[in-house]
Amino acid sequence: MLKALVLLLVLAVLVRALVAWGGARWRTATRGLEARLDSVGAAPPGPTVADLVALAALPAPVQRYLRAAMRDGEPIVAAAWLEQAGTFNLADDGNRWKTFTAVERVVTRRPGFIWNASIAMLPGLGVRVHDAYIGGIGLLRADLFGLVPLAGQAGTPGLAQGELMRFLAEAAWYPTALLPGQGVRWEAVDDRSARATLQDGDTEVSLLFHFDGEDLIESVRAEARDRLVDGAVVPMAWEGHWRDYQWRDGLRIPLEGEVAWVLPDGPRPYWRGRVMAVRYDRARCRAGVIPSSDSTLSA
Repeated sequence: MLKALVLLLVLAVLVRALVAWGGARWRTATRGLEARLDSVGAAPPGPTVADLVALAALPAPVQRYLRAAMRDGEPIVAAAWLEQAGTFNLADDGNRWKTFTAVERVVTRRPGFIWNASIAMLPGLGVRVHDAYIGGIGLLRADLFGLVPLAGQAGTPGLAQGELMRFLAEAAWYPTALLPGQGVRWEAVDDRSARATLQDGDTEVSLLFHFDGEDLIESVRAEARDRLVDGAVVPMAWEGHWRDYQWRDGLRIPLEGEVAWVLPDGPRPYWRGRVMAVRYDRARCRAGVIPSSDSTLSA
């Protein structure tokens, strides 16, 4: 019995040491990604405040949305930090939902983001995930404890397209990116829908935006986004839904959302999350200086 207890104690110490080592390695990798995001630099200057008078050329539902999401003269968001919590479905076919926490760092000129997440597998043990789009390149990496690679993909055109789709879909969190002069082109569809197109370098994506009865973004949809299934890339319809809009720092943004692959038998959600805190930067990023992601966020 004593030997068994000693063995369990030794194993517990080893696991704690591995978790600490993996956490340190992951923080180093995160800082490296942040340095790359910083090095992209600021895009050529554009409008610095929202001019809602200049919306006349946009489709009617887009005009109504932008007026509902911000006030005239609102400073353009150059960078955003979002703390998130929720659940993630790890099963390709079925349900294996695990809790996650994440910090997402976004820059809007040029489009880019780093989603730095921890998905809990067991108490005290988790999978670390980087999902990123930096300088026109997509990256996805998942490591157990931050040490053991479980999945990884980087540099393919399909991944870049998928990550730029994510940036455009998540613009509901930084809605000044959808204003005229910020790079998005809008095409009318009907009185409640419009198609948004965004180009970054050689990558161009389009999403269908649908607006609800309050003129806010209810859903976004792509008819084909690359999904990795059993090691093979499969183009598949993809959609996200937004809800619980609240005012945060002068912008009306959704605090809850769900993302799903759309299969022949219906949607298969894989991400359900809530924004716990958000902070915007509207000046320094335009000069090419992005504040540290360690800065305090507010709810």
